Amino acid sequence: MSNESAPKAEVITLKDHVEYSASSVVSKVLIKQKSGSLTLFAFDKGQELSEHTAPFNAVVEVLDGEAEIIIGGKSHVVRKGQSIIMPADISHALKATLRFKMLLNMLRTVE
Repeated sequence: MSNESAPKAEVITLKDHVEYSASSVVSKVLIKQKSGSLTLFAFDKGQELSEHTAPFNAVVEVLDGEAEIIIGGKSHVVRKGQSIIMPADISHALKATLRFKMLLNMLRTVE
């Protein structure tokens, strides 16, 4: 189960590996394995991911811009250079208050 598009053993600037698109959310999977995945996202201003839950923890690192991330009903403004952990089984949603790019690190339990 490997679907990897990230360059290996070379220095990269993550925010340069996904581009903004008008009125859209763009995603690019860098690594996808049983143990988890790394996905880049670019959100145009006003775009969002509706409220949902996931059965595992996830970490959002904002690479550019700003987003409102709601976790368990509590709103957090997360800006370039900041991160937030979204706990497993707690509802969360994202909205681009400005255009923003993020790296989503999904941490799955491997049994």
